[in-house]
Amino acid sequence: MAFESNEVAATTLQAICYKRGSLQLLDQRKLPLETVYLEIRDSTDGWNAIREMVVRGAPAIAIAAALSLAVEVFNLDFNGSATDAVSLLQKKLEYLVTSRPTAVNLSDAATKLKEVISNAAATTSEGRSVFQVYIDAAEVMLEDDVASNRAIGSYGASIIQQQTEKQKLSVLTHCNTGSLATAGYGTALGVIRALHSAGVLKRAYCTETRPFNQGSRLTAFELVHEKIPGTLIADSAVKSIWQDMWMLLLLGQIGLHQMVTQPTKLEPTALPCPLSFIMYLFMWLHP
Repeated sequence: MAFESNEVAATTLQAICYKRGSLQLLDQRKLPLETVYLEIRDSTDGWNAIREMVVRGAPAIAIAAALSLAVEVFNLDFNGSATDAVSLLQKKLEYLVTSRPTAVNLSDAATKLKEVISNAAATTSEGRSVFQVYIDAAEVMLEDDVASNRAIGSYGASIIQQQTEKQKLSVLTHCNTGSLATAGYGTALGVIRALHSAGVLKRAYCTETRPFNQGSRLTAFELVHEKIPGTLIADSAVKSIWQDMWMLLLLGQIGLHQMVTQPTKLEPTALPCPLSFIMYLFMWLHP
C-alpha cells in the first residue's frame, strides 16, 4: 500500500516528507532561520543525512534510514533473484546502521526489516517481490510511528490530568521530542500538544539543551509554529521555575508511565544525557 507522510502530519512540522519513490528530509542544521528540504535518493544519501545531523531524533533516524533504502530499491533497475535482493538489502541496512551506531531505534529497525525480507525470500524467487515487501514494511514503520506518538500524547495527557486537580498545567520539556524528532507529532512534545488541544496547558517551558541547542532551535520552533504558549529558558534556569512543574525528559527513550506518574522515582541510569541527570537531581531535591 502506497503511503504519504503528509496524510498523517498535516498540521505539524515534518522532518520526513515521503511518497513512494521519493524522500525529502528537513535539514535541521539550518533551523530555525531557514526551512530547507534535501532530496534523498538512496541509502548513501540517507547515511550522510544521519551522520551529518540533517535528521536527528531516534525515531526519525530509524524511519529516514529505512525509507532512504526503500526509495533506492523502488527506483533500482534490478533483475536478480530473491536471494540476490536479500543480500543487497541486508548489506545496505548494515551500512545504514553505521551512520549512527548508538541509535537503538535504527539498529532495531534494521533487525526487524532483515527478518521481514528473509521471510519474504522464503515465499518467492523474484527479487522485485522482495523489494516490494521491504518497501511496504518501511512504509508501515512510518505510519506506525505517527500512530504510536499520538497514542503516547493522548495517554500521557490523560495521566497527567488524573494526577493533578489543577485546571491549567505548566510543563517543562528538555531536548527535542517533537515532530522533528519522529515521523510526526512527537513523544514528550506530543503530550504537550495533547494537553494544549484539551485546553489545559497553561505554558510549555523548553530548555535550550546545550551544546547542540535542540531545545532553542527545534522545540521552541515547533511551539511557535503551532501557536502553543511557550517559554525558552537556559538549562541552568530549571530550578527557578521548578515549583509546581511537571517534567518530560526525552519521553521516547524513558518509560512514559514512570516519567508521568513517578517523576521523583526515576533512576539516574535511565536518563539519556548529562543534562537530564542534572534535572533529575532537581526533581529529587525538590519533589
